[in-house]
Amino acid sequence: MIMESKIVFIGAGNMAEAIVSGMVEGGFCAPEKVIMTDVRPERLADLAKEYGVSTSTDNRTVKNAEIVVLAVKPQMMLDVLKGIAPVIRSETLIISIAAGIPAAKIEAVLGGKCRVVRVMPNTPALVGQGASAIAAGTLADEADLEVAEAMLGCVGITVRVAESDLDAVTALSGSGPAYVFYLLEGMLAAAEKMGLDKATARTLALKTVEGAARLMEDSGETADVLRAKVTSKGGTTEAAVCSLDKAGVKEAVVQALLAAQKRSIELSHG
Repeated sequence: MIMESKIVFIGAGNMAEAIVSGMVEGGFCAPEKVIMTDVRPERLADLAKEYGVSTSTDNRTVKNAEIVVLAVKPQMMLDVLKGIAPVIRSETLIISIAAGIPAAKIEAVLGGKCRVVRVMPNTPALVGQGASAIAAGTLADEADLEVAEAMLGCVGITVRVAESDLDAVTALSGSGPAYVFYLLEGMLAAAEKMGLDKATARTLALKTVEGAARLMEDSGETADVLRAKVTSKGGTTEAAVCSLDKAGVKEAVVQALLAAQKRSIELSHG
């Protein structure tokens, strides 16, 4: 899909940059079709130089856009929506990557006529390895979902979900990279205690996480089956897993994700 529409990104943070970079480099659209807005002129200057996109400090540039991507922090969303509501066209497709802001709220503030697609991406999109869930608002149709899939497909994989599932998605994949980094923190701290130099430990730990994920993906086997295959009775892995079980790590992970889901629900209710 080569997009000929004018696309305005409101907010020029890391995720917006990742998506724009993927779109431009992947041939989704030409740089001159993209406008990025932000309150930081120096940030906009850097993006214009890097990607050849147009920039503005005025969000009202959305008045001529066919697609608007809302890439601002959730706490800023209401003010942004109120600011663009008088000028946005009802036929504009709104794609929101802001966590916790329901499509219905966006639709209502914009007059109830705009089509809204919500997206929950995650930070590996910064290196083209993102996992994004996409959900349609009240008025969004199949063509709108396909546009969102093509756009986010430039920085990773996409899946479709019901909007009611986005809180669970936020807990699983939206916040998920932090859990992996948390595990890596522990692995690298242990490596230091065991006397491995930092560079060697980092290389081994990163490849282990990457390889384990690839093995599970390519084999099609479940996590418990793969774990059992590498856990020989009386061996070193069994000693480690027994220690994890004794500490209640698996249940703690379950509770952590449920806590993240609960917080996402709280945020969506204001």
